[in-house]
Amino acid sequence: MKQEVAEPKAGTHNRALVAIVPTWNAARTLPATTAALGSMADVVVADGGSADDTCAIAATLGARVVRAPKGRGSQLAAGIAAGDRPWLLLLHADTRLQPGWQEAAERHMAGDPDRAGYFRFALDSTALQARRLERMVAWRCRVLGLPYGDQGLLIHRDLLDRVGGMRPLPLMEDVDLVRRLGRARLVPLDAVALTDADKWQRDGWFLRSARNLCCLALWFAGVPPHWIVRLYK
Repeated sequence: MKQEVAEPKAGTHNRALVAIVPTWNAARTLPATTAALGSMADVVVADGGSADDTCAIAATLGARVVRAPKGRGSQLAAGIAAGDRPWLLLLHADTRLQPGWQEAAERHMAGDPDRAGYFRFALDSTALQARRLERMVAWRCRVLGLPYGDQGLLIHRDLLDRVGGMRPLPLMEDVDLVRRLGRARLVPLDAVALTDADKWQRDGWFLRSARNLCCLALWFAGVPPHWIVRLYK
C-alpha cells in the first residue's frame, strides 16, 4: 500500500522532537491529544484508514498526515519514516500529556539519548477501578520494566535504529519494542500521560484488563500477533 502524505500548514519551524500518533477513527480524541503537545513537537499522524474526520482534523491542526496499512506497528513505522527529527515521541491518539511533560522531556533529551523515557500512566476517570489500574501499571513498570504505548515513549532515533527499529506488528508493538530495549535502557519521566478511559468503561474494567493481560500472556507464549489482535478487538 503506497503511503500518502498531506503536508502540514506553512509556518512550522524546526524542532528537535516529532510526535508520531497512530490513528484509526480518532476524531473525538485527537484534538486534545495534539493540543496538549503545545509548540514543542512537530506532529505526524499515521492513519490506518479512518472512516471519520480524523485526517481532515489532523491537517487542520497542522499535523503531517501519513496514510499506512492499519496496525499500530505499521502506522508507527510509517510515521517514523516520515518524520525528520532526532527525537521521537510515540504517542497514542487517546493519550494527553499533562503539564510538566515538556520540562521532563527536555531534561531527558538534554542528557540521556541512550535511554528511552516513558510517562506515568493515568486515566481520565474518577472511578475507584481507575486508581487500582493505575497502581497496577506503576507496579508493572517498576517491577517488570514493561511500560505500554499509552504511556508514551520518548526515544532518540539512533537508539531506535540500534535495537532494530519499529516492527510492523498489528498489536503488541509496544511490548516488542520495550523488550528489545530492556530495563537498563528505559527510564520513567516525571510527568503524567492521561489516557481516555472510554474503552474500560465500555467493555468493563475487569474484562478489559483481563483481556489485556491475556494478550500479554499469549505474546510471551509465542502466539503470533495477528492471532492476538482478534482477541484484543
